[in-house]
Amino acid sequence: MAFRLLILFIVVAFIELYAFQAVKTFTKVRWVLISYVVISLVVIVFISYQFTKFDRSVGQTQMTMLTLGLLLLVLIPKLILTLVLFFEDVYRIFSGAISKISGTATDSFLPERRRFVSQIALGIAAIPFTSLIYGMTFGKYNYKVIRQQIFFPNLPDAFDGFKITQISDVHSGSFDNPEKINYAIDLINEQESDMILFTGDIVNTHAKEMLPWIETFNRIKKHEFGKHSVLGNHDYGEYVDWKTTQEKDQNFHDIKALYGKIGFNLMLNEHTYIKKGNDKIALVGVENWGVKFKKAGDLHKASEGLTKEEFKILMSHDPSHWDAEVNKHPKDFHLMLSGHTHGLQFGIEIPGFFKWSPAQYVYDQWAGLYENLGKYIYVNRGFGFHAYPGRVGIMPEITVIELKKGKSLV
Repeated sequence: MAFRLLILFIVVAFIELYAFQAVKTFTKVRWVLISYVVISLVVIVFISYQFTKFDRSVGQTQMTMLTLGLLLLVLIPKLILTLVLFFEDVYRIFSGAISKISGTATDSFLPERRRFVSQIALGIAAIPFTSLIYGMTFGKYNYKVIRQQIFFPNLPDAFDGFKITQISDVHSGSFDNPEKINYAIDLINEQESDMILFTGDIVNTHAKEMLPWIETFNRIKKHEFGKHSVLGNHDYGEYVDWKTTQEKDQNFHDIKALYGKIGFNLMLNEHTYIKKGNDKIALVGVENWGVKFKKAGDLHKASEGLTKEEFKILMSHDPSHWDAEVNKHPKDFHLMLSGHTHGLQFGIEIPGFFKWSPAQYVYDQWAGLYENLGKYIYVNRGFGFHAYPGRVGIMPEITVIELKKGKSLV
């Protein structure tokens, strides 16, 4: 433990030294430099103190999210400054060595730092700094309604044009602005969909997190073909230390009951038929199943009695389930709806042209629509936020999927 703390201290000192060099090269104004040092020390002490106060029996709180946000806010820009100035130092050492060997060296072995390099570094570092501030103040509630048509040759005729609203990853324990949440509920109701599906993570950990928001989410109006949901990995309360197994079990029982309290039919490894006219489709809902997370989902049990030919929509929280099990299953699931990734709440999206997030290095399907041999998965970017109290580039999403009969026009 002591060795790890020593390593951490050295790394922090290394980063802080380089960041200070960037500021010092940019300006020599004494009060600016002193203010920078004082603010940096205060932030380091505050973050360190908050980490020592973290209680695994409580889990995430507004303060832990604020602390993580502050950590990212100072760490990422300073890492950028460190990298730029470190590579400048490599150049300075190489240049000084060449000068020494060639006999053209001056009194100083190393050339002085160049002010424009520090200016460039500070300019680059300002981009994530301002972006993270935006994400924590405005981005986290910048809801986007994303509409997606998906074509299926074997879609029953009566369901041509059938509209589904999907929400996912509410994480109600992170909310701090009732006005913004009510605005999002209004957006959901404005879509006039036939059915609404909620693909898990109603809380961060504790059932009580949702209690202040029950009335708000009960404003989601009834949909003609129902309101259905499944569990996400956070709904099992497995990311905190519980005093007893009974306490954890009671919390899980209470979380499952929350879905009913907001009018959603919670599907636990089961299926139901959605009937329209003379046609029907199967809606299948499994508990959480993830390659790196809890594997409570039972696809075989949930689809028992269904045939391969029947049109099926699967709700499964974690998109890693798609490649690991769903695509290999003999009963053919035509469309899978997931969430879980949040798009890491950080990335760059230019709709129709470019999409990037660190999430793509962990999940093959991490945001939006994906297709494989005529079967589709849609990954919702999430309604709420978790850990980092904001969103940068990857905005909170309300999805409206329209089922169309026929071949894709793309």
